[in-house]
Amino acid sequence: MKKKFNLIIVTVIAFLSFIQSVNSEPMHGIAMHGEMKYLKNFKHLDYANPKALKGGHLKLAATGSFDSLNPFIIKGSPAVGRQYVFESLLGRVWDEPFSLYGLIAKTIEVPEDRSWVKFKLRSEAKFHDGVPISTDDVIFSWNLLKEQGRANMRLFYNKVSKAEKIGNNIVKFTFKKESLDRELPLLMGLMPILSKKFFDNVEFNKTTLNPILGSGPYKIKEVIPGRKIVYQRDKNYWGKSLPIRVGHNNFDLISYEYFRDTNVLMEAFKSGEFDLRPEYSASRWRSSYNFPSVKKGKVKLEEIPNKRPSGMKAFVFNTRKEIFKDIRVRKAIGYAFDFEWINKNIFDNVYKRTNSFFANSDLASSGLPSVEERELLNSIKQFVPQTIFTQKYRPQSSETNNEIRIGLRKANSLLEESGWFIKNGKRVKESKNGKKLNLQFEILLVNPDNERIALVFSKNLKKLGIDTRIRTVDSAQYQKRRQDYDFDMIINKWRVTLSPGNEQAYYWGSHAADEKGTRNYIGIKNQGIDKLIEKITKTKKRKELMVSIRALDRVLLHNFFVIPLYHIEFDRVAYWDKIARPSKTPIYGYVIETWWPKK
Repeated sequence: MKKKFNLIIVTVIAFLSFIQSVNSEPMHGIAMHGEMKYLKNFKHLDYANPKALKGGHLKLAATGSFDSLNPFIIKGSPAVGRQYVFESLLGRVWDEPFSLYGLIAKTIEVPEDRSWVKFKLRSEAKFHDGVPISTDDVIFSWNLLKEQGRANMRLFYNKVSKAEKIGNNIVKFTFKKESLDRELPLLMGLMPILSKKFFDNVEFNKTTLNPILGSGPYKIKEVIPGRKIVYQRDKNYWGKSLPIRVGHNNFDLISYEYFRDTNVLMEAFKSGEFDLRPEYSASRWRSSYNFPSVKKGKVKLEEIPNKRPSGMKAFVFNTRKEIFKDIRVRKAIGYAFDFEWINKNIFDNVYKRTNSFFANSDLASSGLPSVEERELLNSIKQFVPQTIFTQKYRPQSSETNNEIRIGLRKANSLLEESGWFIKNGKRVKESKNGKKLNLQFEILLVNPDNERIALVFSKNLKKLGIDTRIRTVDSAQYQKRRQDYDFDMIINKWRVTLSPGNEQAYYWGSHAADEKGTRNYIGIKNQGIDKLIEKITKTKKRKELMVSIRALDRVLLHNFFVIPLYHIEFDRVAYWDKIARPSKTPIYGYVIETWWPKK
């Protein structure tokens, strides 16, 4: 009787699981959590102007250089502008936390458990050579990118167990059971679709300055290697009437000119050589935008509010280096960063100190853990610092000169506790073989604007007997060294969304620590963090997501992997009064693709 009852239970569970996996219908889009904002027959996005003028030439600038037009591989420094040339199955909108709508795919279909996803392709979707995009191209792109693509692509697309053609216009991806999470259908929707025919005669995994065939609103018109790239609007672009594209891609030409020096770039903007400049330097915003064209109203200065998470900009410890493996050393070094002095004397007090990896959002942790967070953290307590349960996180800082001295005394105690002592003005430690080790490291920079704060930081470190070298290199060398984790400390910014997911494994996951080209620059290998990331990707409700993200935030903060810097809650933009933007700004900030030329 008992065996029969157990058989009935197993049968019922299997039946319910089957019903869950087949209960689906084609939709015009998909949301990570909750409902989509835009209904099936929407006409255009709220932040786009359907009457925007077409024409003109939008001139933009970039720093550094480029040596490749292939943005899908780890090799080389690709030119900016991938979004103009290549399309994906679904397109993202910027006035929702994380929703996608049909682009190359007309519809998306997923079951309740999201164990697979089907995309029905639009018959009108074409590559720039006029050849229709087929299910063969979709499956080819998946195979190619999961084997030879960038590290995040390999991570995401290898969670697919099977890809199938269903008729001529439907492709189905089935996910590995051990990898199931709610975000995978969306990640497949964002996969760039490449031409199978084009790559029959072109090697994929190499840098190239020959344009790769795309299907987007622009084609590459001109390339001056390392210096300039020009995109030309495709007037026959198949997707220009789609609701998600109405009011977008309004300029006939978009060009990016590269400058190796930000000061030269600024002078070029003043003289009108390019049209728009986002400004990230508070001191430059305050002091360098009083030139005649601003006073005459020819150049507009705007601080455009946004409601996106600020992300984490920070000095980053490479914990692969022996000197940074001890949390006490990392915490001690953090006491030498004097944010209040820097904010007052360099930035005119315009910044807020960042105290969360998800600052400026409801995902940020604060105070002590909530009951729900505590319960989750208790499940991984053997992998997290115990201060997480008893102490509020506060980035080491100094509100007065006296406090910086107190902070440095705390730092000295932590360093001595970890075996580092001052001898002849140098912080040294005896190794196991009796040799003396010096506590010294290099701060690797790519942006000269960061040199001033690095110098202030370095002076305080010297008071602790710690020698630092500040080295600024060109963008190509910096990218190579960062990809190879060939650095002691860098300044990095991790950008996050209102709906974090699988990218967290790419940022902090143990697997990513050993693979070159990921964004786990810290070198984190922590089973507790891995478990939290897994939970984040499987949450079905927004509230559950918030609890998991805040718990992850606390673990990252209490390990003192980084020294947080600062942020603002708006975008500084200077632009010449020959271009215009929509009156409505989405939560993620302004979208340059929706701007247009004035008459």
